[in-house]
Amino acid sequence: MEAPNASLSNFDLWLIIARIHHDVVMVRQKELSPYHIPPRRLQVLRVIQALGVNATLSNIAKEVERKSDVISRQAVSMEKDGLIRRIQDTPKSRLLRIELTDKGREMLDISKDSKILDNAWSFLSPDERKEVHEVLNRMLMQLRKQLPV
Repeated sequence: MEAPNASLSNFDLWLIIARIHHDVVMVRQKELSPYHIPPRRLQVLRVIQALGVNATLSNIAKEVERKSDVISRQAVSMEKDGLIRRIQDTPKSRLLRIELTDKGREMLDISKDSKILDNAWSFLSPDERKEVHEVLNRMLMQLRKQLPV
């Protein structure tokens, strides 16, 4: 294994990734503000859509890497806002399935594209986009090996 280049440290990589993350969140907040939906809430809506009939509080929490009680509180709020429905699996069950309402699906449709991010990353060719994705995904896999099970 090669030693890190002295001119570019792991700290430098961490800093640039943190800055990119921060700016992406800020851009998405700006884009989504007319619809009154924060990026985190949008992330939960996308996970619910992806999980389909398997969308339970614990499965959503795993996917968004948050504690179940945090997702439970967020689900109550999202239900009040008409974005989701919490449905008891069976009459005596404590298990709640989560499904999107029409309003929740509408929010996903509205927010599926990002003109600002498209513009910001337009300099990447399709091959470069694929390469960046692969490198970032490998970094993510290495980091996840460091996390407790």
